[in-house]
Amino acid sequence: MATPDFVLALREKIGHAPLWLSGVTAVVVRGDEVLLVRRADTGAWTPVTGIIDPGEEPAVAAEREVLEEADIVSRVDVLAWVKALPPIRYPNGDESQYLDLVFRCGYLSGEPHPADGENTAAAWFALDALPDMSAEMMDRIRVAVDANGSTRFER
Repeated sequence: MATPDFVLALREKIGHAPLWLSGVTAVVVRGDEVLLVRRADTGAWTPVTGIIDPGEEPAVAAEREVLEEADIVSRVDVLAWVKALPPIRYPNGDESQYLDLVFRCGYLSGEPHPADGENTAAAWFALDALPDMSAEMMDRIRVAVDANGSTRFER
């Protein structure tokens, strides 16, 4: 994940100290499919995620991240979940903790591909044929898909 400039500026001042950040997870749904990206840093399949820029509306951040990372135009349908994630320590020693806002987004247009270098792949997956991924990411997808009530998701 590319580190936003404002985070780099903060890190110059605070070093590796814990940093509280707001993030988004955009679960883009198209019929019975969900958009996933394969992260370049870990190789894991996930929904699109990203950090909210200072002053940016969270729903705008979700739509922006989907466009930047997968070249898909989407619209936020509903805020499905707000959750404080556990603290994380990155390999360089930086410590962070995220407030994650999970949005269910609808597909508008575009063909998925890794658009910004943060991912090595982007693709649609049937909800009943998702690749292996962490339980945390599966929970985000489940909550977002179920938020609308029109699609049933089981794994």
